[in-house]
Amino acid sequence: MLGEQQLAVDLVLHAVEQARQADSKQVIIVTGGPGSGKSVVALSLVGELARRGRAVLHATGSRSFTQTLRKVAGHRAPRVQKMFKYFNQFMSAERNSLDVLILDEAHRIRETSVDRYTRAELRTDRPQVDELIAAARVPVFLLDEHQIVRPGEMGSLEQIEEYAKSLGLTSRHVHLGEQFRCGGSEEYVLWTKRLLGLAEGGPVPWPGDPQFEVQVADSPEELERLLAGQMERGYSARMTAGYCWSWSNARDDGSLVNDVTINNWSRPWNSKSDRRVGDAPPAPLWATEDGGFNQVGCVYTAQGFEYDWNGVIFGPDLVWRDGRFTVKREANRDPDLKNTKKISDIRVDLLIRNIYKVLLTRGMVGTILYSTDAETKQALHSLIKTK
Repeated sequence: MLGEQQLAVDLVLHAVEQARQADSKQVIIVTGGPGSGKSVVALSLVGELARRGRAVLHATGSRSFTQTLRKVAGHRAPRVQKMFKYFNQFMSAERNSLDVLILDEAHRIRETSVDRYTRAELRTDRPQVDELIAAARVPVFLLDEHQIVRPGEMGSLEQIEEYAKSLGLTSRHVHLGEQFRCGGSEEYVLWTKRLLGLAEGGPVPWPGDPQFEVQVADSPEELERLLAGQMERGYSARMTAGYCWSWSNARDDGSLVNDVTINNWSRPWNSKSDRRVGDAPPAPLWATEDGGFNQVGCVYTAQGFEYDWNGVIFGPDLVWRDGRFTVKREANRDPDLKNTKKISDIRVDLLIRNIYKVLLTRGMVGTILYSTDAETKQALHSLIKTK
């Protein structure tokens, strides 16, 4: 563990002992960009606190992330698997029943835990953040505000701090400033945020970085071929895209429909199933199991994961016009973004930019970009000079 990562761990461990001795409660918030080590901090805390005999659980709002953690960390240990929960599993938790609740990917916290499966007696307007704070003496929120990608997600630093303050609780904030994913290239993450209009200064040409490679493909066939070449060299690779194509259910025989169609090239989205479908891995394990390269992943299956080489397809919902990226809401097919009465154009604009920011920052060695829009592809070529 390095720098602020160790600081965050030490802060939580100290807060836990302080809360136990003083019978008090404290909220800790850890922020950082993709690959800054939030999940390293989270899993280190789970292991250390469990060894110390403290009551600790880990929770996320991501089915893919939670199931992967259960499989990897809980391999051959059902007791460990039970330590990994979802945010909506604390609706009826006893107050302060845990010493620590580690809330990884906390930018995915929702307004309430209620969904269509919630039992009638649990259906209330209680905020999900209230349930999570109440469940532990030291709730620890780990988040990246630029990864809020769905309507109803509200896990920002300001929101959590304000809610803790409204409860009369103190909160501590640690920012993980280092960038360990993307080959350690802080330059690439900042460049991506400026490219998408998520940071001041506007788009600039990619300056290059010996630790990270960025390329532009002229067709989906070229994108796939370049990534396949990296896999032949022993690297891992995946293709992702904006949600701009329909997403069909599997056929009766279990085969996947080639929904992502660009000219003569087509591939299926990742499987919706929790079980392997032919060569396609289960949906939660698309990013980590063999066979995932043959499907296109969306933000909901890619978020929280990393692979060596990252291929990103810009769909028609984000195009380059007049020197910057412009969101075309009508081109997006995500059902969560369709309700124009409940979700404003301004909100959708930010969510779509955040979605592409997540997709663009999954790679550890390099990223290859392709756009279905000719003007956008030309702009990407002008910004990224491939050696």
